[in-house]
Amino acid sequence: MADLSQEQWAQQLEADENAFILDVRTEEEVEDGYIPNMKNLNIFKGQAFIYELEALDKNKNYYVYCRSGGRSGQACAIMNQMGFENAYNLIGGFQEWAGAVEQ
Repeated sequence: MADLSQEQWAQQLEADENAFILDVRTEEEVEDGYIPNMKNLNIFKGQAFIYELEALDKNKNYYVYCRSGGRSGQACAIMNQMGFENAYNLIGGFQEWAGAVEQ
């Protein structure tokens, strides 16, 4: 797992042809906005979240975010334990991302 700044995350994502964007927020949070082309898997779903992760391709590079960076960090750690080698946590989460986009 790697914690990436907003700028590092965006630059690496843009250059990555094997990228997969994973949003681990709740469905209600997603309604407030999201990063395009993401897949939403709510980390609060517990074992269902694990089952959904198991269905994903471990060969992809995962760019993971939540509201502020805490849950996505947890998700990246879980993914690493499950054998995902490339999981990148967005420090500051969507909250900072949305703020940067609005400027």
